[in-house]
Amino acid sequence: MKRILILGPGGAGKSTLARKLGEKLDLPIVHLDQHYWQPDWTPMEESRWPEVVADLTAGDRWVMDGNFGGTLDLRLPRADLVVFLDVGRWQSLWGAFTRVLKQSGQVRSDMAPGCPERFDAEFFIWLWNFRRDTRPVLEEAFARHPQTPMVRLTSRREIQQWLDAL
Repeated sequence: MKRILILGPGGAGKSTLARKLGEKLDLPIVHLDQHYWQPDWTPMEESRWPEVVADLTAGDRWVMDGNFGGTLDLRLPRADLVVFLDVGRWQSLWGAFTRVLKQSGQVRSDMAPGCPERFDAEFFIWLWNFRRDTRPVLEEAFARHPQTPMVRLTSRREIQQWLDAL
């Protein structure tokens, strides 16, 4: 495993798992949020984003976290493994909420400069509707790229057990 893609809802532990995998397997970590978001949570110009993602996935070795459904067809063929953190709504919300409590107003190490941690209505709605809106987009992309092996983990316990077993 030299190129690992981590997907799942906010608060599921994607960035934490990316850091742990990067350390364990000595792989560089790519947090897509650091590349997409500009200060004050301004999104990158949409026309540039696919080019940026193509450059990021061109490397021979990486652990990459982030959904960004519009670029899945660029990332999935390059990945040796997809780790899908398919956790439930409440686990995701709890993870995001506790992260905000711990880091509110601070910029996380896996986030772009000028984007302090926050929990607003838009983020809450995205999390609440993830299984209905975003998960099917991911599942369709997985179906288009069956050659890419996938591990589906549904709880923090499964995530930790899988990581320990590596």
